[in-house]
Amino acid sequence: MTCLHFKEFLSYGARRARGKALAAFLLLAAPLVAPAAATAEEVTLLALGDSLTQGYGLTRKQGLVPQLEEWLHARGHQVEVINAGVSGDTTAGGAARVGWSLTDEVDAMIVTLGGNDLLRGIAPEVARENLSRILEVAGDRAVEVLLVGMPAPGNYGPDYKAAFEAIYPELAQMHGTLYFENFFEGLGTWDPGQAGQYFQPDGIHPNAKGVRRIVEALGPAVVELIATAQGKSQ
Repeated sequence: MTCLHFKEFLSYGARRARGKALAAFLLLAAPLVAPAAATAEEVTLLALGDSLTQGYGLTRKQGLVPQLEEWLHARGHQVEVINAGVSGDTTAGGAARVGWSLTDEVDAMIVTLGGNDLLRGIAPEVARENLSRILEVAGDRAVEVLLVGMPAPGNYGPDYKAAFEAIYPELAQMHGTLYFENFFEGLGTWDPGQAGQYFQPDGIHPNAKGVRRIVEALGPAVVELIATAQGKSQ
């Protein structure tokens, strides 16, 4: 018997009774079904950094934050990434503004600072203290952090390079944060002489193609950050 024949078989009264029963079932089931539609709440990430985060020399859509947000959305993550990059900022600048940058809606933070400290030859112990302060504030606010390392050039000598690069993994372990070793990992090198096609003419800032590769390498670590923040909120 087909469905059509079965409907014809039912009397008007039987059809009406069945309709009422179905309506009552849907009404009772609605509260149970509705929450399934909201599989995950949106996560708000703060990207605290310098010109590399801010998107110096690029259009708004070409910068790190918009490209990262687009990369995450394409993979089904409900996330908003706030651009807290300030061109020329040092770790001291980040430490000075992290308190008011971490508003109540921020769930997690990406910290990409240290490039300008390196350009100015700031002592590693000073940069360490500033970055530690940033992580302390995040810890006090219960904000999850992904700390991104910055490779040091060799022109200050091997001791300076080793001391500066050691800051990031040591602080990540000390403060219990996630850690991504090298901001420029997606380029294979930070040296524009070896990866010139990915840099702007100034030889310091990545171009749009370079940012895309940086995002592809950094993205999985940010996904882990999102998962950590979501797990903490449950």
